[in-house]
Amino acid sequence: MNSLIKLELTRALRNRKFLFFSVLYPSLLFLLIAGNADSTTKIDDTGLTLPAYMMVSMASFGALTAVLMGNSERIAKERESGWVRQLRLTALPGRGYVLAKTAGAAVVSLPSIVIVFVVAAAVKDVRLDAWQWLALTGSIWAGSLVFAALGVALGYLANGDTVRPVTMIVYFGLSLLGGLWMPTTTFPQWLQSVAKWLPTHAYAALGRAIEQSRAPHARDVALLAVFFVVFAGGAAWLYRKDTLQA
Repeated sequence: MNSLIKLELTRALRNRKFLFFSVLYPSLLFLLIAGNADSTTKIDDTGLTLPAYMMVSMASFGALTAVLMGNSERIAKERESGWVRQLRLTALPGRGYVLAKTAGAAVVSLPSIVIVFVVAAAVKDVRLDAWQWLALTGSIWAGSLVFAALGVALGYLANGDTVRPVTMIVYFGLSLLGGLWMPTTTFPQWLQSVAKWLPTHAYAALGRAIEQSRAPHARDVALLAVFFVVFAGGAAWLYRKDTLQA
C-alpha cells in the first residue's frame, strides 16, 4: 500500500495542469472576486469583510477541486484501462486503494489552502491570530475528506467518457449553490434555505466560525459527518459492485 501511495503522490505532483487548477486557480479567483473590496465593510449577518469571507470560500474551493476532480476522473480512467483490475490481483485491500487516492489528493489540496491564505494576508491584509490560521488549515484540510469520498464514488459511478461532465455538474453545482463563489446572503430566500443543507455550505461555515472566534454550529458538523458516511458508504458499495462485475 505504501508503494501505491508514493506512486499517487508522484503522479499528482507531476500533473502540471491539475496543479494549476487546484493550487493556483483558487488564489487567482480570490483576487478577482475580492480584488477591489475594502478591508472594513462587513458582509451582512457574518461580521466578516469580503476578503476574509472569500478567503475561506476559495481555500475550501481549492481543496474541493483537488480531492473531487482528481479522484473521480483518475479512478474512472484507471477502471477503463484495466489498472484497477490488476491491483485487485495483488494483496492490496480495497481500503488501501481508496486511502492511496485520498492521500494523493490531500497532498495537492494542502498547498492550495495555504496559498490562498498567503495571498489574502499579503494582498488584502487579512489578519487572524496564529491559532485561527492553524485551525482554519486543519478544518478545511480535514473537511475535504468528505469530498474525497464523493470523488471516489463518482469515479466508480461513471465511466471514462461520462465522468468529466458528471463531475463538473456536481463540482460547479456544489460550489455555486454552497456559497463558495459568492455569499449566500445574496441568494433569494428559498435558495438560501436550500444552500444551508449542502455539504459545501457547511464546509465553509466551519472556517468562518473559526474566523469569528466561535465554535462551529452543531448542524454543520453533523451535516458533514452524515454526508461523509453517505459518500464513503456509496463509494464502498460501488467498489464492491465493480469488483463483482470484473
